[in-house]
Amino acid sequence: MATREAAAPLRLRAERRRWGEDVVKGVLALCALVSVATTVGIVVALFEPAIEFFRHVSIVDFLTGKNWAPLFEPSSFGVLPLIAGTLLVTACACLVCVPFGLGAAIYLSEYAGAKTRNTLKPMLEILAGVPTVVYGYFALTFVSPLLRDVGLPVGVFSALSAGLVMGVMLLPTVASISEDSMAAVPSDLRDGAYALGSTRLQVSTRIVVPAAISGIIASFVLAISRAVGETMIVLVAAGGQPNWTWNPMEAVQTMTAFIAGTGQGDVPTGSIEYKTIFAVGATLFVMTLVMNLVAIRLVRRYREAYE
Repeated sequence: MATREAAAPLRLRAERRRWGEDVVKGVLALCALVSVATTVGIVVALFEPAIEFFRHVSIVDFLTGKNWAPLFEPSSFGVLPLIAGTLLVTACACLVCVPFGLGAAIYLSEYAGAKTRNTLKPMLEILAGVPTVVYGYFALTFVSPLLRDVGLPVGVFSALSAGLVMGVMLLPTVASISEDSMAAVPSDLRDGAYALGSTRLQVSTRIVVPAAISGIIASFVLAISRAVGETMIVLVAAGGQPNWTWNPMEAVQTMTAFIAGTGQGDVPTGSIEYKTIFAVGATLFVMTLVMNLVAIRLVRRYREAYE
């Protein structure tokens, strides 16, 4: 009786070690380790002086106070005016970058031809390469006088002018990422909608945008995060006055502008006034972290997967 030899097991590993692949994996692991170590270093360098600051100043008074005057006598450490100024400028920026950026993305993805898209998209992305200090002086010397010419009661410095120009700066971020997300939507969805008699506007707004909503939300979050962390535009055009107000016509001071202005070397190192930089920076870090965690949850919830 003939015997059947057992089939040799399938070998999935290489017969000899490939040192080149080991070197590549080691370099990639080192890059990941450097990223993690840098983040840990930033957190330690930021929160250690912040904790020392909160040993002298109550964290409740810091988070609920409406008067920010750390460099005056008597000093006051209520951070709410800085938070309000940051959120106010960010809201003004979102009024520009969110609708106009999304509209530009829809046009580039669904209406523009290949030649038009290849011409307009690089031109739009040039805005991202303009230095932010140029945007700041543009807001100060052009946008603020323009707002006064149209009848708005704004001064030389205002949250509105800084926010509007910041929104223009963030247009490429929203438009480019959103357009890439819409381009990744399978064309079969569009073809099916057109076969049912849908117009191009209906396909764009009811098919493509909902299908690409996770990428669109990611572009919004990235733009908002950059608006919250922007420094030069608000330092030049917002006014540097920590006012507890929600009126965009008034001058305000953001958290990043305070950090940049106070960190110029006029405050003695190690003093309680100097440690306010780290306390405000830690507050900004926590705000951004919470916002990104919420955004990641939203993106994962509404993410669409296509085969």
